[in-house]
Amino acid sequence: MSELAFLSGDPETFVRDVWGRRILVREIPPADLEGIFGIDQADHLLTQTALRTPQLRMAKDGSVLPESRFTRQATIAGKPMTGLVDSRKALDLFSDGATIVFQGLQRYWEPLRRLVRGLEEELGHPCQANAYLTPPGSQGFALHKDTHDVFVFQTFGRKDWEVHDESGAHQVAMVPGTCMYLPTGTPHMARTQATASLHVTLGINRYVWRDLLKQVVDPVLSSDAFAGPLPARLFSDPDALAEQLREKLGELARALTASDVEEVVRTQEVRFETGRQPVLAGGLVDRLAVLDLTAETPLRRRPGSTCLVRPRGESVQLLLGDRSLTVPGRIADAVQRIADADGTWRPSDLSDLLDEQSALVLCRRLVREGLLEVVR
Repeated sequence: MSELAFLSGDPETFVRDVWGRRILVREIPPADLEGIFGIDQADHLLTQTALRTPQLRMAKDGSVLPESRFTRQATIAGKPMTGLVDSRKALDLFSDGATIVFQGLQRYWEPLRRLVRGLEEELGHPCQANAYLTPPGSQGFALHKDTHDVFVFQTFGRKDWEVHDESGAHQVAMVPGTCMYLPTGTPHMARTQATASLHVTLGINRYVWRDLLKQVVDPVLSSDAFAGPLPARLFSDPDALAEQLREKLGELARALTASDVEEVVRTQEVRFETGRQPVLAGGLVDRLAVLDLTAETPLRRRPGSTCLVRPRGESVQLLLGDRSLTVPGRIADAVQRIADADGTWRPSDLSDLLDEQSALVLCRRLVREGLLEVVR
């Protein structure tokens, strides 16, 4: 089918390359997906951890099942906990044909947390991760459309997808290593046959121009200049009202033209670059190790971390993915070197920019903030 193309390359590159294009499918070595989220990891989360709704939901034959069918209550220190997933009930429903949906996996499964962070850094748009575990001979959801782009990859079993575009319906057999990109609004449904299936869906919640324009327009419309009441006997002279409206539109256009669009962009960047999932694996051990940090302690950027250095007057703002940090502008060069560092280095490597004590203070702070980790 001409609408489907096969591409090579890593997942991040694949998503970037297909941005805004038609349905695309390609194959990658199944080993490349090892450890991201396979059947053993799904088993572990379902049977050995305390998942709660809405981390998990279940669906069968196109309908979402009530939470009461697979949850229970418990207490910890005398306080109630609701929405706890009952593993036995969930497994029974799965055996009876229900699909298990792990929602928002980037919030509690580290490999997908890091993958989603990498995609967000590459694309500049928010992403999320769900996984769908469907038993043999079953269908979880009827034909539907998603309100965001999706990137699907199969990690276990097989699932047969029906995907629609302007030329009609197409069949796609998803097996481990098969990846598929579906632009926003692509009708699709999927069903298993002889085997169970597990696939991961990365949702790309693309910003649109409306999102940015609203940040310019809304503050202007909220100003006193446009807060006056409309005239009495509003529609006694529609032509006069239309002329006044035309004048107000002119005022609005002039006010919008004078807007500080650079500040709007900065605000949007800060919102995105400080609102993502934290990447802090090993952070507890690092908090303990930082107490003994010296000028010769080996450090490196924490895997999956991000750091954008932005001047803010006499200060410098560091956008760290899940938070921001403001430091004096006089250490901007040292901060930029740390942000750009590749591999292992030591606080003493900053000696041409900072005295030893200042370098230690900065490095200890960045370890506590999660940007750096102590190499052990």
